[in-house]
Amino acid sequence: MISKVYPTASDALADIIADNQTLAVGGFGLCGIPEALISALKDSGVTGLTCISNNAGVDDFGLGLLLKNRQVKKMIASYVGENKEFERQFLSGELEVELTPQGTLAEKLRAGGAGIPAFYTATGVGTQIAEGKEVREFDGRSYILERSLTADIALIKAQKADKAGNLAFNKTARNFNPDCAMAGKITVAEVEELVEIGEIAPDDVHLSGIFVQRIIVNDKPEKRIEKITTKQS
Repeated sequence: MISKVYPTASDALADIIADNQTLAVGGFGLCGIPEALISALKDSGVTGLTCISNNAGVDDFGLGLLLKNRQVKKMIASYVGENKEFERQFLSGELEVELTPQGTLAEKLRAGGAGIPAFYTATGVGTQIAEGKEVREFDGRSYILERSLTADIALIKAQKADKAGNLAFNKTARNFNPDCAMAGKITVAEVEELVEIGEIAPDDVHLSGIFVQRIIVNDKPEKRIEKITTKQS
């Protein structure tokens, strides 16, 4: 079996990353983001990227690093509230943005990974989300047609992998990572722990290794909190 494990994030990306690609990047806020892979992507210097992600990171972490470095031309996301550089680029017309309701974004990725080209949803009917989209009525209710999403590369984060690429995610990190992995033509998984094949019980596998082509280990992730809220003492 050809090994899926690469020594560093840069090695895992070196021969597959290029300008003007579409990337699906896992994570929910700053939870479960592939920190090392994003950093390696920044260092690669590629530009013109379209990034599909639930969020856009913060100014100095996550996808915010790519925005600051002017490597992203378009964001397809559902939440971007903690990133001032994102706001600046969007308002100045430097960044194309496609805001998508969170559930719709997840289904767009899931459908893309399942080979479903489009689907109907009631979410967004009668709002700006529906502009320019086909509307049909089913059982007396209006639905809009949403195209699914696929990506050239998916960058994801998991708690644990075996050497075949079977993955287990930790709680909230499971929200978007599996969908991004399925939607990517090539998926690179950043994991905190790597074990031998068979050490993850079948019932504990959240994503089959068939969706994962490359693995890197980052056993000391930073795991930042997006917005720390503390109680007054």
